Amino acid sequence: MALSMEEQRILMQIEVRLSEDDPRLAHRLSRLGEDRTGHRVRVVAVVVVTAIVVLAAVGGAVAAAMS
Repeated sequence: MALSMEEQRILMQIEVRLSEDDPRLAHRLSRLGEDRTGHRVRVVAVVVVTAIVVLAAVGGAVAAAMS
C-alpha cells in the first residue's frame, strides 16, 4: 500500500527530527532494515537448498523402490 504525499512528507519530517535529536538511534534504526534484508535472503537460500535436498532424497528413495 503506497503512502500519500502528505504521509511521505510527515515521515520525512520525523526522520529529520530523529536524526537531529538522537543521531545514534537514527543510525541504528536505518541499519535495522538492511540487516533484515540480508537475513531474509539467507533464510530463503536455506529453505531452497533444503527443499532441493529433500526432493533429491525422495526421488532417490522412489528410484530405489522401483528397482
